[in-house]
Amino acid sequence: MADWFGRAALNYHASPTPISFETKEDGRKTLLDVVQASVPTCQLNPLLFNGHLQTCWTAVNKEAPAVHYKRRIFEAEHSGYSGSYVVDFYVPPEEASDEVDESQPPRTTYFSEAELAHLEKEGSDDDRPMLVVLHGLSGGSHEVYLRHAMAPLLESGKWEACVINSRGCAKSKITTGILYNARATWDTRQTVKWLRKTFPNRPLFGIGFSLGACILTNYLGEEGSRCELKAAIACANPWNLEVSNNSLKRTFIGHHLYSRVLGTAMRKLADTHAKEIRKYTDFDLEKIAKLTYLWEFDREVQTKAWGYPTENAYYRDASSVDSVMGIRIPYLAINSTDDPISAEEALPYGEIRSNPYAVLCTTSLGGHLGWFEPGGGRWHSRPVANFMNYMAFEAKLDNIKASGSANGKVYHAGAEFDPLRRKMAVPLE
Repeated sequence: MADWFGRAALNYHASPTPISFETKEDGRKTLLDVVQASVPTCQLNPLLFNGHLQTCWTAVNKEAPAVHYKRRIFEAEHSGYSGSYVVDFYVPPEEASDEVDESQPPRTTYFSEAELAHLEKEGSDDDRPMLVVLHGLSGGSHEVYLRHAMAPLLESGKWEACVINSRGCAKSKITTGILYNARATWDTRQTVKWLRKTFPNRPLFGIGFSLGACILTNYLGEEGSRCELKAAIACANPWNLEVSNNSLKRTFIGHHLYSRVLGTAMRKLADTHAKEIRKYTDFDLEKIAKLTYLWEFDREVQTKAWGYPTENAYYRDASSVDSVMGIRIPYLAINSTDDPISAEEALPYGEIRSNPYAVLCTTSLGGHLGWFEPGGGRWHSRPVANFMNYMAFEAKLDNIKASGSANGKVYHAGAEFDPLRRKMAVPLE
């Protein structure tokens, strides 16, 4: 189907036998039924008529709903990956602090000691659904695309939310030589466990964007049927990192614009934490300062930080294209096929079809986390809100019925395929 005047074509990819569950008013529905009902017509700004324009406009249009946070520092409990990271918790505007903390992102302040003490001791017994959000590469809770997606749910007054900031991001401090990568699921795991203990009655739902979508998908696959989240959405996941990287390097604009911009962002992140990097690592900061492209940063920093022999070994090991087969909760992925960063050739069409718990919705326009509508709105916020509201308030997710093979393993001649078998052995927690 051809695009016309900003009207993007929608396509759905799912198992022939998707999971089904009872609903409060609609009887038994399949996951594909719910996704198709949740995804509205994709009418985008006709002036931004391709993926490059949609993607580049994200650097120009910074308008987004105001979301206020209070921040908590977590000390990592993983025995192999020590250090600290921060989680920003949504607070309604009327409860937000009037103080401006220049050391934090906009509209963000730390919990007071009294607030933290109350939170840790009393927690909450309310049963409002809660979003657990993961941002994109070098981003944070302040990101525009993230606030657009969260705002409709938060403004309804029915939802709570928190954003897990990757180590060193969103003006957080690093306290060891451990940074983050696309396979770094341990901080997410610790946070979810803490949320489940602190808010025992809140159903938890996950949303990830770009690299955060990759981390979220890896986490969901690793957790499998033990996952504490009820449902999840991944927006603009790069999926197969090696394929997406090769796609960027293959074109002039991909190599000299996108890979350069992403590489510059990571180089600035390293420069921001230069003091700590010198203290905790033997990285060559002078060499890092001269890097240009993302793959160069990954070669110089990520491989050395995590023990990968090459950046491509890291990309293959940290990709989430296989992890999606291990997911055992309702999962919606949204990608644009004209996304110049999360390349269409990296999309896991076959893997999605092999898992009845997953649906992939593709739009023919939208770029990378663009999806700009006429008037400046962001289309992705609407399927996110529709799907999450249905999962939280209409679907009876404790009554999921899976048909066909859904164990994530394929048997042939006595062999066994495990989608979560990794090359890098992560130390036990």
